[in-house]
Amino acid sequence: MTQSTDVQLPELDAETKMPPEQSADGEIKRTASDLEAVFDVPVNVSAVLGKSTMEVSKLLKLGRGMVVELDRKIGEAIDIYVNDRLVARGEVVLVEDRLGITMTEIVKDERA
Repeated sequence: MTQSTDVQLPELDAETKMPPEQSADGEIKRTASDLEAVFDVPVNVSAVLGKSTMEVSKLLKLGRGMVVELDRKIGEAIDIYVNDRLVARGEVVLVEDRLGITMTEIVKDERA
């Protein structure tokens, strides 16, 4: 038997709801709080060091200690994807005993 939990959302009172701020040219200013509804949505983040193409026969011959040459040079930015969409470029950094990424460039959407 499962137990359901009711989620109660506070109702917005018309008097307490603040109108969105507008700039001098009439454009609405957006803040991080505008995105609160999606803060808990999980996304897949990938950092791609580089890519390589090879035949399946060569792939099957790979073993421990073998080197796969990538299409990037040392020091070149890596690509950062969110849900398979390129969103930024960055550099690999060491954080204590783990690898991390620092973003150096945000990639603008070319479709906009």
